[in-house]
Amino acid sequence: MGLQEKLETLPLKPGVYLFKDRAGAVVYVGKARVLRDRVRSYFQAGRFSGDPIRDALATEIADLDLVVTDTEMEALALENNFIKRHQPRYNVLLRDDKNHPWLKLTLEEEYPRLYVVRRVMNDRNAYGGPYIPAKLGRRTAALTHRIFGIRSCKETLNGRRPRPCLQYQIHRCLAPCVAEICTLERYHQASEDARLFLEGRTDEVVKRLKQAMAEAAIGERFEEAASLRDQVRTLERLDTPQKITTGELDDRDLFGAHVEGDRAALQVFSVRDGRVVSREGFLQETLGEPDRFLGASIQQYYAQGREVPREILVPAAVTDQELLEQWLGARRGGTVRIRVPQRGEKLRLLEMVLRNSRLAFDLEWRHPRRQSQEILRALRDVLDLEVEPRRIECFDISNIQGSDIVASMVCFEDGLPRKSDYRKFRVRGVSGAPDDFASMREVVGRRYRRLLEEGKDLPDLILVDGGKGQLSAATDALAELGLGHQPIASLAKQEELLFVPGREEPVRLPRSSPVLQLVQRVRDEAHRFAIGFHRKTRSKRTIASALDDIPGVGPARRRKLLSTFGSLRGVRGASLEELRASVGAATAARIRAHLDRS
Repeated sequence: MGLQEKLETLPLKPGVYLFKDRAGAVVYVGKARVLRDRVRSYFQAGRFSGDPIRDALATEIADLDLVVTDTEMEALALENNFIKRHQPRYNVLLRDDKNHPWLKLTLEEEYPRLYVVRRVMNDRNAYGGPYIPAKLGRRTAALTHRIFGIRSCKETLNGRRPRPCLQYQIHRCLAPCVAEICTLERYHQASEDARLFLEGRTDEVVKRLKQAMAEAAIGERFEEAASLRDQVRTLERLDTPQKITTGELDDRDLFGAHVEGDRAALQVFSVRDGRVVSREGFLQETLGEPDRFLGASIQQYYAQGREVPREILVPAAVTDQELLEQWLGARRGGTVRIRVPQRGEKLRLLEMVLRNSRLAFDLEWRHPRRQSQEILRALRDVLDLEVEPRRIECFDISNIQGSDIVASMVCFEDGLPRKSDYRKFRVRGVSGAPDDFASMREVVGRRYRRLLEEGKDLPDLILVDGGKGQLSAATDALAELGLGHQPIASLAKQEELLFVPGREEPVRLPRSSPVLQLVQRVRDEAHRFAIGFHRKTRSKRTIASALDDIPGVGPARRRKLLSTFGSLRGVRGASLEELRASVGAATAARIRAHLDRS
């Protein structure tokens, strides 16, 4: 049955629909209360005019699959399963904004252990985190080992090890591997304390430890009581990261999203016992249905096995809110309410979540490095390169009427200067009348001959300052080295045209183009570096020629004079008595006479 026939026979029932492209790949999964009305809406002329994502989706749909369900609730659950299975590109697919570490306590094992992981799984183990920055996770793990003695080893334990390992000796493990030292019951109690600690419920741990300390003291187990006392003191001194508190002790999650165009950043803050105990961030680059983003995000977030709280706060009403509340309530085993706060402490906290989502959006898509990546992709398209020019090396020649010919090479990586890779060149093979073409040929040849000899990688793009002549000289040098395939271009100063080998006409970009501005920035940096090197070279030559011609003034005395008076101008302005104090009477007289004549 073709697509048109399927559209004519759509049922008036709830269910899930899967749109496929010509290759049979699923590009979008959706659910509907009435399949016929929902699916046909995608093919109504002008239904989504002005929405480029929906327009693009409509043009790709070549086939359709349906799954009819008895209720809309079943369709909601089935939709989520299909999205996770097919990962269609037009659906909301949350992506972690950062791969921050978590601490995993393996409660499924008989002897639980604690270690750092990068992904939370839907299992019966306990997780703490995410930890930002990552070193906070490692510190918390070390602290948990020291306070509670939870093991970190991967050994299979049965309590019959003849003696404990070094971790026990340095007080980082209770040694459950030796039953005579630590019983399984005691170790399970320590694991439970560690779980509460990771969940931010430190007060409960301290209360239990104080009770155990008192019982140990009454039983005259003073060494055990002292150990428990030290644990209590450490926990009470902890500067825990959960500092944000609320006046209410209810558990709730807060969802905030910042959406611009077809991109969105989502932040989720979890409040437990009146404290913000965790934050998670997600990014979405293609919004198939912007009006469904928040609701779809909530569903996908809890479908991964996370704890569902009694209340969820959102900045605006979500699509299918009542149905979503029923689905969440079934997962929680109790009533769940999705609310939009209007005033008070809840609104203040939600505004903080929204500020964080806006910040996450800016860091991901407005960060200079991210913007540079997008510009580099555009530059690749402009120059028809095979890869993005992540590393660009740019050359410039500097001289005055053929004297002191020098060159510079600057390096940019990911659109930013990498000054440690800058290089300076003295042009040796050109003398007399200035010849920028020959100078460019020499410098480019020297640079890449050396890279080939050292076995180092070539840049993604070579850029030269100048027009067709400089570009031709550079390509000739590369061809002599067998690098005729190397991507290269030149930028002429006056009209800011990009010349590319093999193209008759130069590439003309508008002055406002970010691509042109990047290339200009690279070229201008090479020019600045070359001018600075040329000025320094010319200054050294002037100083050397003015002082080296004086009898009795060699390199050592020249350095002393320049060190004492600061420069050649300072030497010229020095009195005879000042010169005598520096280099002696006879040499001072010769210097004074020579400088007065010149």
